[in-house]
Amino acid sequence: MSKKPSTSGKSKKTSTSRVSKKPSTSGATKKTSKRSKSDDPTAPSYADAGVDLDHDEGFISEIAEITRPTLRPEILSSIGGFAGLFKAPDRYENPVFVAGADGVGTKLKLAAELGRYDTVGIDCVAMVVNDLIVQGAEPIVFLDYLAMNRLDKDIAKQALRGVAEGCRRAGCALLGGETATMPGTYTDGEIELVGFGVGVVERDQIVDGSGISHGDVILGLASSGFHSNGFSLVRKIVEAGIKAGQLKMRAENPELNTSLAAALMTPTRIYVKPVLNLVRDFSVKGIAHITGGGFEGNLPRVLPNGVQAQIDPKSWPRPPVFDLLQRIGGISDAEMLRVFNCGIGMVTIVPPEQTDEILDRLSALNERAYRIGTVEAKGPDEPTLVFGPRAAAGD
Repeated sequence: MSKKPSTSGKSKKTSTSRVSKKPSTSGATKKTSKRSKSDDPTAPSYADAGVDLDHDEGFISEIAEITRPTLRPEILSSIGGFAGLFKAPDRYENPVFVAGADGVGTKLKLAAELGRYDTVGIDCVAMVVNDLIVQGAEPIVFLDYLAMNRLDKDIAKQALRGVAEGCRRAGCALLGGETATMPGTYTDGEIELVGFGVGVVERDQIVDGSGISHGDVILGLASSGFHSNGFSLVRKIVEAGIKAGQLKMRAENPELNTSLAAALMTPTRIYVKPVLNLVRDFSVKGIAHITGGGFEGNLPRVLPNGVQAQIDPKSWPRPPVFDLLQRIGGISDAEMLRVFNCGIGMVTIVPPEQTDEILDRLSALNERAYRIGTVEAKGPDEPTLVFGPRAAAGD
C-alpha cells in the first residue's frame, strides 16, 4: 500500500501522503517510479504494479490551500511533518480529551455510481464530530484517511474539499490525513473515506447521562435525511425500485421537490455549534447521536439504570425521502426506526423547566427541534426504550 499526501498537517512519505509519508526503499531514500539504466529491464516497477509515484508526486501541495482555512490557533505544526501537533485551548482549566473515529460507509458506493464526491467529505467529518459533542466536547482537530485504486486527483480533491467544509462547519482544524493508493482493492471511481477526531471538554462539564431522571424531557433535532447510515438497505430498495420502474435516480421527483440522487446525497447535518451552545447555557443531562441502529441502537446508550425513554414517532415530521423509500421497499415502521434516524439526527435530554427556553434557543439558531418524548421510571423487566403516542405530551 503506498501513501499519499496528507490532508493537511502532515508529511509526505511517498507519492501521495498527507501528514504522512512517502514510501522509500529503505525508509530514508525517496523512491520514484522511474527505473534506472542499471535496472533489469524485465523486472516490474512500482508503476507496473499500479502505484505511479511520478503521477502521485506533488499532491500534498495541491491540497494545502484546501486545508489552510480550517486551521486553529491551537495547531502547532505545519504541513510536511510525520504527525500533527496541537494543544488544548488556553481557556480550559482541566481539559479532558475525547477521541472518535467513523467512516462514510456504503454511501460511498452511491457516490461512485453518481460520480459525485463533494458531500461525502462533510459526511465523514459529521459522523465523528457529532459523536464527540455527545460528551459535551468541543472538536479541535480532525484527520482523514482516503484510499482508492489509483490516485484520481480530481476525485480526491472533491472529497477533501468536502472534508474541509465539514471541518469549517464544526469549527475544528483539518490537522492531517493519509491518501493511499491500493491497486486491486477498489474499482476505478470507488473510494474509502474514514475520519478521526479529537475534542476537549472541562472535566467537570462532561455530559455522561448519569443525571438523567424521571420526568426529564427528550428533544429531537431534525436530520437532513438519511445522513450516512443504513445505505446498504437504501441501495437495495433503490436498485429494486429502479429495476421495477418505480424510481428514477436523477430525474426531478415531485414528492421530494428534488431528484432522488440529491436527496440521498444530502450531507449529514453537523450539530456542533447548536449543541455546544446548549451545553454552555443549560443543564443538558444527556445527548445521543442517532446514527446506524436508529433510536434503539443509540438512545439507550446514554440512559442510566432505572429509567426508560418513551418516544412518540408521530411528534416530528419526517423528510419525505423516508416515506418514499419505506413505501417502495415495503419496510415496516419498526424496521425503519431500528435502522434509520427517521428525521431526528441528535437527541438531547433536559430538565422539563428548561424545555421551552431551549426550544426557543434552537429556533434562534436555525435548528428545527421537537419535543419527542419523556424519561420515565423503569421496572426491572421493562425495556429501556418504548415507542408510543403519548410520550411527547409527557402524560
